[in-house]
Amino acid sequence: MARQLSGLDGIIAAHQSEILGDWQSRLAEAGSERRLTAREIDSQCRALLDALRESAAVEGSASDRLKDMLADMSKTRAVQGFTIAETVSLLHSLKKPLLAAIGRELVKSPAAALREVVSASELIDGLSLLVMDEFVRMREEIIIRQQQEIAELSTPVVKLWDGILAVPLIGTLDSSRTQVVMENLLQAIVDQSALMTIIDITGVPTVDTLVAQHLLKTIAAARLMGADCIISGIRPQIAQTMVHLGVELSVVSKATLAEALAHALAKTGRMVVQRRAAEA
Repeated sequence: MARQLSGLDGIIAAHQSEILGDWQSRLAEAGSERRLTAREIDSQCRALLDALRESAAVEGSASDRLKDMLADMSKTRAVQGFTIAETVSLLHSLKKPLLAAIGRELVKSPAAALREVVSASELIDGLSLLVMDEFVRMREEIIIRQQQEIAELSTPVVKLWDGILAVPLIGTLDSSRTQVVMENLLQAIVDQSALMTIIDITGVPTVDTLVAQHLLKTIAAARLMGADCIISGIRPQIAQTMVHLGVELSVVSKATLAEALAHALAKTGRMVVQRRAAEA
């Protein structure tokens, strides 16, 4: 009669082929690994199972190597577009094959089987939490980075004419975005030797006291750099709101960007003249 194994590492070693086969079948059935090839799935499953066996042999709990492997896998999958459910299901799909192997090996030792089932379940559950934590952390980093990139793209500084810059704002103007606008604008003023800047708020849905304060900070910073400011795109509804709130921008304002550009050209000693057809 074959000797029964009592340790989780020994059980994994003795039933590795069955565990891998059952595990990969469950993954294929769930369809959670559809972004990976069969070879990639097989390689990943083998590496994780080997690390799990080594971890169980040495400590009986998750080793640093296993944790690092799962952390790297979670980060990679977050970038590849896997969902958190798909990522965690990789470990959850291992649970039943592993417990089934324990049951087969320790069928005649219920007490030992129960101990190993509890130990294996706790280990897999703990690793699942680790995977979730790393996945969420990576997703948050991606979201923060994308927000920063979007903020930079949504606050461009455009050269309209020599010495004249425009900042078309679209969307809500909060403190963090104001800082980006200010930094981009001040750098552009230095690079372009700008004398006039037009801040166009046509795409800003509402202007309340807080938004006005943000605009005033940007204008004040531009003036310190030697550039005068014009606000354009103030719609009737926004004008009424600002009057109701008692907001005073203390700056030249124009209804449209075209009017603001004409004013800026005049302030810098330029003017746009329409040529006659015969002269064209």
